[in-house]
Parts: sequence; structure tokens; C-alpha cells
Amino acid sequence: MIAHRRFHYHALAHALSGELTRPVQHTIEVQAGTALPSTGGVGSSHVENFRVDEVVSFKRGYSHVSGSVKNEGGKVIHTTIATATLEGFNILDVVTADRIVMRLSSSFEEPQAGQKPVETQVLVVGSKFENLRIAGYLTDVELDHELFLNLRTFGAVRDSWKAKDVKLRQIASETARALKRDDVKLPEQLEAHEHLFCSLVKEIHFQEPGFQKKVDRFTPAEVQRVGRHGIYVVDFGHVYLAEVLCRHGQKTLTMIRVELGSPNGGGLTGAEGSSNGEPPW
Repeated sequence: MIAHRRFHYHALAHALSGELTRPVQHTIEVQAGTALPSTGGVGSSHVENFRVDEVVSFKRGYSHVSGSVKNEGGKVIHTTIATATLEGFNILDVVTADRIVMRLSSSFEEPQAGQKPVETQVLVVGSKFENLRIAGYLTDVELDHELFLNLRTFGAVRDSWKAKDVKLRQIASETARALKRDDVKLPEQLEAHEHLFCSLVKEIHFQEPGFQKKVDRFTPAEVQRVGRHGIYVVDFGHVYLAEVLCRHGQKTLTMIRVELGSPNGGGLTGAEGSSNGEPPW
């Protein structure tokens, strides 16, 4: 396939990476990583039955990226996709999931003669957690897809921020607080060259033992909620879910990030990807 010469594609995805620091040091190289060349095309990678001692494992991890151009009703549209999936995921038998899916899709419409180009749109539709359990408790992660459907571009994020959208500002504030960044002062306005770090998480529900459905605001004794998207598990560490970095024409989505505490130390990133694309002039 020969991609359109007036567009530079960009997409990255990987299933797992990280570093263990205690009790044994071990660097976890990027697993099932894929990068899309600027000319577009298709790429994929997969790894099966991955394990590092008894700390972290997955049955299958895979990623896929693609970039192509299509003509639709006289319009020339460049599309890009990045996905990363973990199946049979396990960290120290404390965090487990049948499936974690990260999906980003982007589109750029070439301007007509005399028109200025518009910003690339990036969507997170399709990202999800399946049968996620934390500290043994079934954990339902409700993602705010509705909000982010309206925030397809950084321009839309900036406009919403300027309008003092309560939900968006609350998400950004709680994300900073979850990362113990109380010193971060949210700006009154977002400039075009800046970025916004937040989370897709709308709510996290734990299922109480003996109940057949989630119980609103039930929190296990061994678990502490940290902001909107963070969970602290005693004698294990912190778990952060569905973090998204928004900047002009690009989004980066990290579905799960873990900071291990005593007795194990280190950090892990799972099901992460980035997507955008832009014309070279």
C-alpha cells in the first residue's frame, strides 16, 4: 500500500512494560510493541504465555496499528488506529483481569482548496476492562465514553475548559490528587501548545461478597480509593486506571499502571497506545 504523500501517520501500542526493583531487579522489556511508519500501512505483534517469576504474567498480549487513506463523498480522510490487549493478566494474584483493551482511532480530513486544515480527531471508543479483580473483589470500571466523545480534539478540550466545564475540571483535579500532585494548580485556560492529563474513569464499583451485583461506594477494608481513578491496596501498592494525555491532535491512553509497594517494588504499564497524524505542511 502506498499512503498519501501529504500525510504523516503516527500510532504506537504495546501490551506490557515495566521494571521490578525489589526483591530482585528486573527490567521488563516492551512486550508486543508495534509502531506505525509515517507512510502508513499495517503492523501487529503478539506474545503468549509471558511470565516474570511469580510477579506478573499474561496468557496473551497483542497490539495492532494501521494507517490508510479513504475517499468518502469527495472527501479525502486519513484514518489511524492503535489497539493493545492483555488477556489472562495477573499481578501477584492481587490484580487480575480476563481482558484489558486499549483502543484509539483517529481521523484527519484534508482541507479543500483555500481552506485551513482542521485538527485530527482522536476517539477512545472500545477501550474496556473485562472481569477485573482487585484484591479479590470484582471491580466494575465505568468509563466516561460520553464525555470523551465530545472531546475528540484538543480544541474541544480547550473550549470545554475555557467554559469551565465542571465535569472536566473535576476529573483533572481528582487525577492530579490521585497522583499526589496537590501542588498542581489548574490553569484558567489551556493554550494550544499545552496538554491535559486526566482519566476516562467515571466511577469504580466493587462487588461486595455475597451480593450478585455491584454495590455503590462499597470499599473493601484492604482497599483505599485514591481520587477518581486510583486504588491503593494495603501491602501491594497503587493501581491507576485509564489515564489519558490529551494534546493537540493526539491522545495517549494507558489502561492500567501499577506502582508496587512493600514487599515488592517497581512499576508496570499495561495496554498503552498513542495515536494521531498530521500533514507535513
